[in-house]
Amino acid sequence: MRTKGKITKWNDDKGFGFITPNATGKPVFIHISAFNNRFRRPEINQEVTYSLTTDKNGRPRAEKATLPGDNLCKKGAFSIIIAVAFLFVISFFAVTGKIPLFLLVIYFAGSIITFAAYAFDKSAAQRGAWRTSENILHLLSLVGGWPGAIFAQQKLRHKSKKQEFRFVFWITVLLNVGVFLWLLTPDGMTTFQLYSRKIISRMGMGTLLTIGIYSDNMSEK
Repeated sequence: MRTKGKITKWNDDKGFGFITPNATGKPVFIHISAFNNRFRRPEINQEVTYSLTTDKNGRPRAEKATLPGDNLCKKGAFSIIIAVAFLFVISFFAVTGKIPLFLLVIYFAGSIITFAAYAFDKSAAQRGAWRTSENILHLLSLVGGWPGAIFAQQKLRHKSKKQEFRFVFWITVLLNVGVFLWLLTPDGMTTFQLYSRKIISRMGMGTLLTIGIYSDNMSEK
């Protein structure tokens, strides 16, 4: 029989605490190993569902405990598998020369930047400070940072439940993956290389122009 209660005491360093049952009864001891999802850390005043048993001394003890949202965590684990698998695939393609190394850098750098943006936004939300626009978070995902967004959503527990946000987020993932698959075609890679050269060329010309202006100014002095 499953019982519901609330965690009223918890020592995270030692990994145990006590549950106060919703019905009348003595506090129930619970250890971190009793949770079905051991990747989540319980918090005080958090609802918990558990099976009631006793230890060798006859004291009440909780087993097979679940926290609210554990089903979402299972979905989150699947999302992380998708992100890791995608990064592995593009790493393989980059190593074997099927895609430019530059693309691999974009995805990894974009993921790190996106993760940092999520962390900043969660910190700002907790402090009541200026928030990062959801459009910015979606844009970062669209240009290749979506694996980092998935890690942030699950690790930081941020933007992982808002349905409207997640709907748009997965659209950005599909669009980005679609463009990536297109780049694997001969026409797609040719187009990418053409525009990449133009961008690099313009950046190089801009750098040379800046250096020239700086040199002229220094010579005048």
